[in-house]
Amino acid sequence: MGLAIAHQLARLGRAVTVLSRRRSEAAGFVAAGMLAPHAEGLSGPMLALGQASLERIPAWVARIEADSGLPCGLRPCGIVVPFSSAAERDAYPTAAWGVPLDRTGLERELPGLGTPWRHGLLFAQDGQIDNRRRLMRALERACVALGVRFEEGSQVLELLTGDGGRLRGVRLRRAEGGEHTIAATTAVLACGAWSGQLLPSLPVRPVKGQMLSLQGPRASLKRVLFGPGTYLVPREDGLLVVGATSEPEASFDDGLTPEGQKQLQQGLVALLPEAALWPPMERWWGFRPGTPDGAPLLGPGPIEGVWLATGHYRNGVLLAAITAELIAEAITAAEQRSGASPELLAPFRWDRPQPATPAAHTPPGARASP
Repeated sequence: MGLAIAHQLARLGRAVTVLSRRRSEAAGFVAAGMLAPHAEGLSGPMLALGQASLERIPAWVARIEADSGLPCGLRPCGIVVPFSSAAERDAYPTAAWGVPLDRTGLERELPGLGTPWRHGLLFAQDGQIDNRRRLMRALERACVALGVRFEEGSQVLELLTGDGGRLRGVRLRRAEGGEHTIAATTAVLACGAWSGQLLPSLPVRPVKGQMLSLQGPRASLKRVLFGPGTYLVPREDGLLVVGATSEPEASFDDGLTPEGQKQLQQGLVALLPEAALWPPMERWWGFRPGTPDGAPLLGPGPIEGVWLATGHYRNGVLLAAITAELIAEAITAAEQRSGASPELLAPFRWDRPQPATPAAHTPPGARASP
């Protein structure tokens, strides 16, 4: 998210500095890269935001590739969501945007699919991007090419305010030690799961996720398979990404767990039994920025001059394109004192009412495994 916004602002001619404590912590290096507003079963403003971003992604990727000279791994491969019954399929929040499938159709789209799945929805408009291996590297190079400065190993300790409570700078600790202050009147907080550590008033908490990958035959799976609690994302070279656990109770606990890995294995076997025999490649974990209502915090923050781009939970890669565009537009409008603010931002104010009981950290359309 931070790289996408830095890139967009730099393209508008702004001088940008990216402060990063440790780049490997970024959710962009962990996520599976699904572009799935329909397969996720989103609804309301979240669906509108996701659809707007999905429409922009091809042009957004083209700009990144032009600025970086590197491929981003965009694949409009479509996503299939399987169900055990037609009634369950037809009740899915985004069923109107999908093509209904029976068992024959499922087998055509996903040879080897587990036998409990009798019906499905094909969302041909959804897809994926290889964020871990390609997009993040391309974004970094595109930013450098446009003059963005990077301060890796710099931990922001405090946002400093002046008279009237407006941002005047940040206090940070650099990798070589010692505390320093950087003057700034405009900043974007894109700290993901750690956002609440800088601004405790933000309702953001970590939701740990574990994942793994397997090496399958090339073209063994042509669609993303989005099952309940487990998804399978096939890359062009046959790598199969399997995700992901959802562990809000884990907080920032590092490491893999036997329980999490067993959950992924069971989900894999239920969806694509033959893949359980493919050789494992990697296992990893990361932390999503969750909010009580499951939607991001976008736009002006509690400190004047600080803009928010956090709380994207499961949809950070999908929403990067629209978030970068909207935040850059809002910053420009504020500095020109036009008073305009992109309409799509309105439902995602940081201080909107939140549910007393946090939303379950599962896809809105999630359902029980058969």
